[in-house]
Amino acid sequence: MELGRPLLKLPIAFDAAALEAEVRALPKSAWVPHPTGFAGNEAVRLITPGGRPTDDLSGAMGPTEQLLACPYMMEAMAAIGSVWGRSRLMGLGAGADVPPHIDSHYYWRTHWRIHIPIVTNPAVTFRCGGESVHMKAGECWVFDSFRGHAVHNGGPEQRIHLVLDTVGGGRLRELIEAGQRGDMQDELVKPGSAPARALAYERVNSPLVMSPWEIRAHVAFLAEHALPHPLLGPVLKRLDDFASDWAAVWAQHEAAEAGWPDYLALLDRLKVDLTTIGGASVQLKNQLSLYLVLDHLVLTNLFSDSAAVQAKAGEQRRLAS
Repeated sequence: MELGRPLLKLPIAFDAAALEAEVRALPKSAWVPHPTGFAGNEAVRLITPGGRPTDDLSGAMGPTEQLLACPYMMEAMAAIGSVWGRSRLMGLGAGADVPPHIDSHYYWRTHWRIHIPIVTNPAVTFRCGGESVHMKAGECWVFDSFRGHAVHNGGPEQRIHLVLDTVGGGRLRELIEAGQRGDMQDELVKPGSAPARALAYERVNSPLVMSPWEIRAHVAFLAEHALPHPLLGPVLKRLDDFASDWAAVWAQHEAAEAGWPDYLALLDRLKVDLTTIGGASVQLKNQLSLYLVLDHLVLTNLFSDSAAVQAKAGEQRRLAS
């Protein structure tokens, strides 16, 4: 599902004061430096693999003790109703920035990022794809993270957003479609007004071995976003052949260990051929290299545990020799 625009406000809103009260009640020790290391950026982990104190993106997700201490926050999430991945409170200090960047990795291709401002000020601006907005406290926003985006806090206090990652599900598609049409007034979800129900968390967020159908979907996404280039056709032809060869191995082995050496051989040949074609100058509409995003999106994510696949395939080759 495409937004069709850089930023979109969803027609649902929350009591920012009630959310802020829960945030302020958390201990200072709950705040940790943001994993990027950007100055002035810090976070409270709310959903992580196993609910553990980690910033990892993969694994069966669960609530941390910090999320469980925030019942209205969980009500807000239940009102959206999605299946939740890694999620956090994100703090941006006075005068601090989230530098311009584009999210090109597998995780961001497969997830929406929802922003609910809790503490903010008029000098906080969110820029994406050439547009700039101030997200008001209690609003709910999504944005196209495959476009360049950045945040600046020009105000005198820390900005705090509830930032939720999800593959979708629940009401989210309905809310996005209503936001795109602009034909639905904001629904205010007050504390205690949403039916109490358990949140759903991701258990699977990366394939043991990527299926040929998923490979084709990602290649089609890259083709849609590619700029015209003389080498684009040869690159896409080689990727289509790769997906077909991968499908042949998949039909015989699916994700079984017996197929891992064949998958690796296909990947090695593809890398050589892409270098030979010389398509490193092919760019996408967001000015990233197609080869770079192909690597981030597909090639480094063909296996959920590449080291294990490499080791097992090497062992199989030694036994066969």
